[in-house]
Amino acid sequence: MFIQTEDTPNPDALKFNPNTRVLPENLSSPFLEYLTPRSTLAPPHPSPLAAKLLNVDGVTSVFFGADYVTVSKDSATPWAHVKPEVFSIINEFFLSGQQIVNTVEDKAGESGQGGTEQDSLAYDENDSEVVGMIKELLETRIRPAIQEDGGDIEFRGFHDGQVLLKLRGACRTCDSSTVTLKNGIESMLMHYIEEVQGVQQIMDQEEEIAMKEFAKFEEKLRHQKGPDAAPSTIGKGSLDTVEG
Repeated sequence: MFIQTEDTPNPDALKFNPNTRVLPENLSSPFLEYLTPRSTLAPPHPSPLAAKLLNVDGVTSVFFGADYVTVSKDSATPWAHVKPEVFSIINEFFLSGQQIVNTVEDKAGESGQGGTEQDSLAYDENDSEVVGMIKELLETRIRPAIQEDGGDIEFRGFHDGQVLLKLRGACRTCDSSTVTLKNGIESMLMHYIEEVQGVQQIMDQEEEIAMKEFAKFEEKLRHQKGPDAAPSTIGKGSLDTVEG
């Protein structure tokens, strides 16, 4: 089996293309994201493959697109220590023919994975004309580029001229991609839809806490290294951030 590995704009994320379907055909969401070991066991879509990958030292998240896997690591662990094991696990899993994602009943409403609901960009007859146009532009012009970079995008609402979005996968924690996305998404939406005044990224509560902790850690490092120290690759970037 031939698995192709691609770099992404995020130096701490790699995209693995197994040249076969990753997500089940009947899944309504275009992606699934696993951020903790518990999420790989929780309903409605536990994943043995994600569980194995998150057990690798340094791996922080696993993202499944329709036909690719994106693995993210912490910035302190070099890919030389992570990539061989990750590649081996993915290769062995696909060769074995095991089920990558299972579906179990979510009795407690736990929803352990990101992306388990309906596709947020799907047509909804209750959408306003403006929201419909926003979704169409995101689906046809923005999403393909983000998926190419090993991620995806969720539409979380449109309020007071602001389009609320959530980035997933490789794009979730990368400064370089969020800068591009901020400029690309915002300028495109504002160009075609006059009601749009800006774009904001939604952060879930856990991510907000993690980002704040990382900011404290980075500030501590900066004090140790001096004022000219370069910033890390992980952070909020220039994309405005609000809590989800």
